[in-house]
Amino acid sequence: MEADTQAHVAFFLTGRRPSEHLDAVDGLDLRPALFAGYREISQLRYDFPLVLVADRADRLLVQSLSGLVDDALGVAARGSEGERIRKHVLRLEQEIRMLASGGATGTLSALWATAAGRLAKGMDKSGADKSLEDSLRRARAAIKIDGELADCNAALPARLLQHAWNAVQKQKAENFRKDLDRLVLKLSDILKADYERSEAGRSAEHLKAAVGSGFGDAFDFDAMSRILSKALPKDAFPESRRKRIRELLNVLSVQQFFPSPDAASKKSGAAGHYCFLFDSCADALRAFRERMPKLIELARAIAIAELEIDGQYRESRHDALFEQFGANGLDPQDLAPFPDYLVCVNAEKMQAVEHAQLMEILSSGLPIKVLLQIDDILEQPPNAGGSLSSGMRSRQIANMAIGLNEVYVLQSASSNLYQFRERMLRGLTYRGPALYSVFSGACATASGLPPYLMAAAAMESRAFPAFTYDPSAGPNWASRFYLEANSQVDLDWPIQGFTYEDELHQRVSEDLAFTLVDFVASDRRYARHLARVPREKWNGSMIPVDESLTRERKGLPDKVPSLLMVDADNVLQKVIVDERLIREARRCREMWHSLQELGGVHNSHAEKLLAREKKAWEERMQQEAEAHAAVAPVPAHATAASAGASASAAPAAAAAPEPEPERSPDEAYIETARCSSCNECTQLNGKMFAYDGNKQAYIADINAGTYAQLVEAAESCQVSIIHPGKPRNPKEPGLEELLKRAEPFL
Repeated sequence: MEADTQAHVAFFLTGRRPSEHLDAVDGLDLRPALFAGYREISQLRYDFPLVLVADRADRLLVQSLSGLVDDALGVAARGSEGERIRKHVLRLEQEIRMLASGGATGTLSALWATAAGRLAKGMDKSGADKSLEDSLRRARAAIKIDGELADCNAALPARLLQHAWNAVQKQKAENFRKDLDRLVLKLSDILKADYERSEAGRSAEHLKAAVGSGFGDAFDFDAMSRILSKALPKDAFPESRRKRIRELLNVLSVQQFFPSPDAASKKSGAAGHYCFLFDSCADALRAFRERMPKLIELARAIAIAELEIDGQYRESRHDALFEQFGANGLDPQDLAPFPDYLVCVNAEKMQAVEHAQLMEILSSGLPIKVLLQIDDILEQPPNAGGSLSSGMRSRQIANMAIGLNEVYVLQSASSNLYQFRERMLRGLTYRGPALYSVFSGACATASGLPPYLMAAAAMESRAFPAFTYDPSAGPNWASRFYLEANSQVDLDWPIQGFTYEDELHQRVSEDLAFTLVDFVASDRRYARHLARVPREKWNGSMIPVDESLTRERKGLPDKVPSLLMVDADNVLQKVIVDERLIREARRCREMWHSLQELGGVHNSHAEKLLAREKKAWEERMQQEAEAHAAVAPVPAHATAASAGASASAAPAAAAAPEPEPERSPDEAYIETARCSSCNECTQLNGKMFAYDGNKQAYIADINAGTYAQLVEAAESCQVSIIHPGKPRNPKEPGLEELLKRAEPFL
């Protein structure tokens, strides 16, 4: 056992694996133990595939297939036939999901029909096919929408964002065309009225043409012309105004920013109209600058047209004003009615020049929305001795964008985009630049896992947390920054229950933290950082990764971080990890702590203020107690000695806390009244330990953690008030050593 432990420590420190003690993980097809239930993900119900609904610019522009099926079953699966309909429709949903995950594309209607045909082929002809047809017909009738299906794959981020962007731009185009048509009509009416007042408009020929041929012989148009010439005022329409209105109509009619209704069905960019979708930041920035003079001209024409229609334009005042219109660019309010640009770029293809152009877009305040898609956040280190770079490039860009203070920032894994659909729309309607940093999970060659699972794991492990920063949401960070989409946001690592059968065929349940190491362990490129320990060599020196991350090492370690994994047959395996992975996990945890601070979770400033206020309150209570003791009346019959004793005992009794009840040494408990609120135990396991109303710790749920965590909390407690008692699970690994460590605290 000593030799095994030395081999484990050597691997942890050096990454070198003695073959007689440790096994390589290459070719073992291992995955984190918490992935055991997700081996056939197409057999499970989750958000994907999505249905992209056309002509919607609200949260219903994208809907989950599972959600639509649930709603349909609520309508169709009623009565005695409800269970039959439910079984058939759920089988169809699974078939559609398998088609989508296999690469099939098309509308919901098309894939519904394909899946229904495949199900019918697998059924007998004894009437079951008619029963299936009836079930599917009822359910499809309850689903009132249709649209393209989109699975969680490499194409999803750009496809989903473009779908939402098109919906927003279509709505913006409709509003713009409505205002534009109004301006053109009103300006045309002004010119028409001017013509009717002119000599040509009052001529007999024009009057006769205006009446029509049916009444040509009923009027004397020459006489009518003479009467109108005398009756109408002689005020001349200024030629300068007539020229100005004609120029305005020309600018409004030839604008290239929004297509006319008859060209709406044509491809974007056709018929002389601008295209606003780009795959390069440099191209988008160049197009914006080239179009700026035309944009200013159109914005100026709209502003002047409004004044002309209201009769408020004064040449002496407004000519000079509009001559310099847009000299310093346009502000966000002026740019708001016009189309926003959308740029979809892949982080792996971005060069230094493109990166500089991206930062220029974000810092300039231009109405350009940028999708930065990251397919691989576990970049290969430049050399074998280098550190990992888990999402560092994307983190830097997103953090810099937040620092600009006027950029809408959304970071998310693609698995969470459906949940973020409203926040996605909010960024598209934001007046200014927006950055969408999305991890697609499409590094399938490195992980062998479905993109959905890889993306969800990145978000769960804090490797790629989800958050949004909305400058328009309010004046402070509490209203602008949103972090709550992440699992168990108050903990360092999410904790999930895991149940397995041991070698004695007994059911064992324990809580596992899903850390960055779990995420990295699913990537084949980092297999050299892992080593499998044969079951017969498992010992108490192997501790969970999350426990290892809370220990501060001094000198050579006596404990080695380990990870539970499963092989292709779902047989439990245990691997140890080297120090490089632990260092990267600590870096990831610190970056997560920074996000927690921004999101108001474990905020150091708030906790410092709370501690200061608590100390001030305690001092004030002490002073009041002392003042009360000083003025307390002394009984007349008491002696001086006894009176003094009573006076001194009274405040002491008043200030003394209630004594802790007697406890059994086998029971785990905390002396809550003595808690100093140091956060050590709550950070170790926020489910097992919690704070009461006085921000003093107590054991909230003894079953939410392990005995090892109880002992660890007792050792780290600054005032030694945590008593771990005796273990509740006699099968917990390493109990012999844990009991020795717990003895001083019983």
